[in-house]
Amino acid sequence: MGKTSLIIQREYLSRVKKKSFIIMSILGPLLMAAMMIVPIYVATLESDEEKNIEILDETGWFYNKFKDKDKLKFTYTFTDLETAKQEFFEKEIHALLYIPKTELSLPTTATLYSDKQVNIQVKDYLENIMETVVENKKLEASGIDPQVLKSAEVNFRLSTMTIEEDGEEKKSFTEVSMVLGIFAGIMIYFFIFLFGAQVMRGVIEEKTSRIVEIIVSSVRPFQLMMGKIVGIALVGLTQFLIWIVFTLIIVTGFTTAFSDKLPAETAEKFSAGNQLMQVEQLQQNAPSQDEITKVFEAIFSVNYNVMIFSFIIYFLGGYLLYAALFAAIGSAVDNETDTQQFMLPITIPMIFAIIMAQFVINNPESSMSFWLSIIPLTSPIIMMVRIPFGVPYWELGLSIGLLILGFLATTWLAGKIYRTGILMYGTKVNYKTLWKWIRLRD
Repeated sequence: MGKTSLIIQREYLSRVKKKSFIIMSILGPLLMAAMMIVPIYVATLESDEEKNIEILDETGWFYNKFKDKDKLKFTYTFTDLETAKQEFFEKEIHALLYIPKTELSLPTTATLYSDKQVNIQVKDYLENIMETVVENKKLEASGIDPQVLKSAEVNFRLSTMTIEEDGEEKKSFTEVSMVLGIFAGIMIYFFIFLFGAQVMRGVIEEKTSRIVEIIVSSVRPFQLMMGKIVGIALVGLTQFLIWIVFTLIIVTGFTTAFSDKLPAETAEKFSAGNQLMQVEQLQQNAPSQDEITKVFEAIFSVNYNVMIFSFIIYFLGGYLLYAALFAAIGSAVDNETDTQQFMLPITIPMIFAIIMAQFVINNPESSMSFWLSIIPLTSPIIMMVRIPFGVPYWELGLSIGLLILGFLATTWLAGKIYRTGILMYGTKVNYKTLWKWIRLRD
């Protein structure tokens, strides 16, 4: 065990001192924090320039229906289309909305002229107003008062609750569980292949440089393989923890620094962009207190202790399982090009798990979801997708137990290949050769 620990120490220290590790440890948190911060920050930097839109309405239905809103201003012109287009640049307007007159049908089309690509939020705003006006005209023509119909509208909200076996009730948020589950599954997939590939490349480099001949003269090949796998696992875990800690620090610092500025401005910007179907509802500039409360309820509805614990366990278990196979492939070939033929059987279960994740989030309690979260080759991804929806502890324990057994089995299998392949040079390796190495007795 002492020799294995020395190999672990060597693998760990040699990698954490590399410039690539230091750079990624810095860039990782910045990129992750940017994914959360940039959309909000960009919204606050939206141009303060007023957007003047000129309306040329040949129907007369929409006169004074477009109300000024924030930086969006409307003016009306009563000339013909050609004249309005000629005066477009002279008036320095943002866009010209032309609503043609129709003789036999209701106006259902319009054209928006602009010298630049029109903001999708502005486009949606104009479409919503015109749809509302036309719908009201159609209702009036049918003898239906639009106000009566509007008063009959109901915004029905369905809350979901989960009941524990002890009778405790908790609010659940399906959307949050879906996003968190998919994100965790993708991160597991990313980390397993990122650090598993490092194991394979490290084995190939030591084999081709003949350094491994010197190393195995003092340690057993199995000890060398385990030391390399565990050492890189600790590197991955260290980098992951650095990312989490510094991302939280950056996001918390940004939120604290702009706590007085961001919420009000951001709410106003997004409320102006996400125009509602009714014109009167556009006056709502900020989310209500109930909406803010629901956001925080959704955030804190997740059992983060279970999520973080499970993520670490399934990252380590999934990595150790697949890293052993990556190490076996690296020991069997002389260069990275020759690994392609052996990579497919390893990558198929992980890719299959990512594909099936979208079905699992729709029915996390199905038999298919259960078995995919139990089978060691797919459980690291699928179980992380299921956990935000609530998984019984016995299923979690069974899955982790089988994952450990799967790791031991793949390690034994990889060790049989590794001990022979690591000292084989210039041999054309195929699946028949690998099977022969596996069958060799100790």
